[in-house]
Amino acid sequence: MFDRVLIANRGEIAVRIIRSCQSLGYSTVAVYSDADREALHVSLADQALCIGPGPAAQSYLAGDKLIAAAKASGAAAIHPGYGFLSERSDFAQAVQGAGLVFIGPDWQAIEAMGNKSSAKIRMLAAGVRCVPGYQGDAQSDASLLAEAIKIGLPVMVKAAAGGGGRGMRLVQEAADLPAAIQSARSESVNAFGDGQLLIEKAVLQARHVEIQVFGDRHGNLVHIGERDCSVQRRHQKLVEESPSPAVDQALRARMGAAAVAAARAVDYVGAGTVEFLLARDGSFYFLEMNTRLQVEHPVTEAVYDLDLVAWQLRVARGEVLPLSQEAINARRSGWAMEVRLCTEDPANDFLPQTGRLLAWQPPQGRGMRVDHGLQPGDTVPVFYDSMQAKLIAAGETREEARRKLLQMLDQTLLLGLPSNRDYLRQIIAHPVFAQGDFSTSFVTEHLSPESFAASQVPTPLHSALAALLLYRSQALALQTDAALDAELLEWQSSAPAQVPMLLQCGERSMRVSVSALGDGHYLTELEGQALDIQILELQVPTARFMHAGLAAKASYMVAGSSVYLSYGGQTLSYADTTLSPVAKSAALGDGRMLAPMDGKVLRVLVTAGENVTKGQALAVLEAMKIEFVISSSADSLVTAVSCQAGQQVRARQLLISLAPGQKEVAASP
Repeated sequence: MFDRVLIANRGEIAVRIIRSCQSLGYSTVAVYSDADREALHVSLADQALCIGPGPAAQSYLAGDKLIAAAKASGAAAIHPGYGFLSERSDFAQAVQGAGLVFIGPDWQAIEAMGNKSSAKIRMLAAGVRCVPGYQGDAQSDASLLAEAIKIGLPVMVKAAAGGGGRGMRLVQEAADLPAAIQSARSESVNAFGDGQLLIEKAVLQARHVEIQVFGDRHGNLVHIGERDCSVQRRHQKLVEESPSPAVDQALRARMGAAAVAAARAVDYVGAGTVEFLLARDGSFYFLEMNTRLQVEHPVTEAVYDLDLVAWQLRVARGEVLPLSQEAINARRSGWAMEVRLCTEDPANDFLPQTGRLLAWQPPQGRGMRVDHGLQPGDTVPVFYDSMQAKLIAAGETREEARRKLLQMLDQTLLLGLPSNRDYLRQIIAHPVFAQGDFSTSFVTEHLSPESFAASQVPTPLHSALAALLLYRSQALALQTDAALDAELLEWQSSAPAQVPMLLQCGERSMRVSVSALGDGHYLTELEGQALDIQILELQVPTARFMHAGLAAKASYMVAGSSVYLSYGGQTLSYADTTLSPVAKSAALGDGRMLAPMDGKVLRVLVTAGENVTKGQALAVLEAMKIEFVISSSADSLVTAVSCQAGQQVRARQLLISLAPGQKEVAASP
């Protein structure tokens, strides 16, 4: 039927699919944009074709180009992965219409479940319990406001065509409804090309539990246990685990039966996931069905010892499901947890980060799995999602899996760009998470942005070590340039010379002095503290050192006058600004509103000459599929607008200029 598969995706999922295909003897074809020309998935595939420029709309979302690439390469099947076109019924229909195999459900099932409103109506007809709400065709702001009040606050405003937490807003006060409806609709149109919304009663203190389902073309449908995805931030999953600490065997059977009923209602074939809200009393409500492979599928694979991509390939060939429901139930063993490693800055409102990775080294060990598409030196482009890798830990018990995941996070080396590694570690180490009794409000209740920011204030030892690594790097550079020998570099008189340095770590500036004492010993002084550090070994990216009688090691990478240092649960970057001019205008807030990251301007909300108030939205940017609002920090006058809707901008590019105060508006006669 097919022996060559084109993977219509990129990054870690493309790599993961390629490996399963090749293990079963299938030839693989990768596609790539100009931004991904050197990506790992390109080098791993048997063939690779460029499908266009970096923006997803011109490459990975261009269905006609993907189908043409399949035909040109001789691939008779297309695997969509997840994201991009994986849940687009028109793409699945076009693939099948071109005489190719779509490795996923039929387009009719994707269409039936792709709109949350129509899917909910279908589920109610099938007897699957749903959250009370409104999913009608009247979509004016006034209609939605009235329905929300009728349902009763709090409510969830959701994009009917949404997924991945986009176009979703929790509203607890009636006054917030108009803004929530407007922003959810805007985000939905931007992400999915559809502004239809639905309103649901918010089920607070609930868990987010999903059921993996699988169907074949012979009428067989099974469920493969549950995954708990309750740890979320802004409706984006952070941690997934299987099984759920809140689900016993009886509840698992009931939820599994409901998920199978949901899938059977649309004659489902292939891998799918039915998502539920699980209340504390054990009642559960249908949320949505994802008609594709999930990001978090590896935890199910670990607990049931299965390869779900291999199952997808077998079902696409028309084979019967490899296992019966009874056989699947008997395979469940142990526990697995997964976290999503993203290049985003938790200390700066989780802004996506783009640029070059200086170091990447995933952990290895028994019960450890890392799905990624990274190579050292890769450039993370602005056009795609910020998730770069998934870390999966498996153990006999939940606690064993949790400890192993902590170990994996400690051993993960990603330097050159900020990441959420340390943030994820705080979640996994939190006593409430360890206990297992939490809801979707876990992050809001137990890990505030302020508490994380406080944990990332550099310790004296961390800063001293950074200064020392920069000092050593500069000394070695001088040795090379001036042909100085090592003894001269560490030469000391009776009073060791101090080398003053000015370091910048985020918004913090610190004065440090370093004195070489000989034999690898250094005295570092900062903020009134003197720290004696002995360098035992420097072998990039590992630094072994001794301090206060304790031998330890850190990970680091020096790039020019900056050092990226990971030690003691803190991964921070320092810049040596000793010889750099101070950018006083930016530090004092001169009214220049700069882009916080590379991205696209979606909307400009003000014009030159307009008065604005503190907190007023000035513009909206999009980066990595997420919207960011640029707001005024004070009552001001807009003096210039230097951007326009649709424009691509770089980080720190000037967007809008403000002047303090406001101009007086003449009173009407």
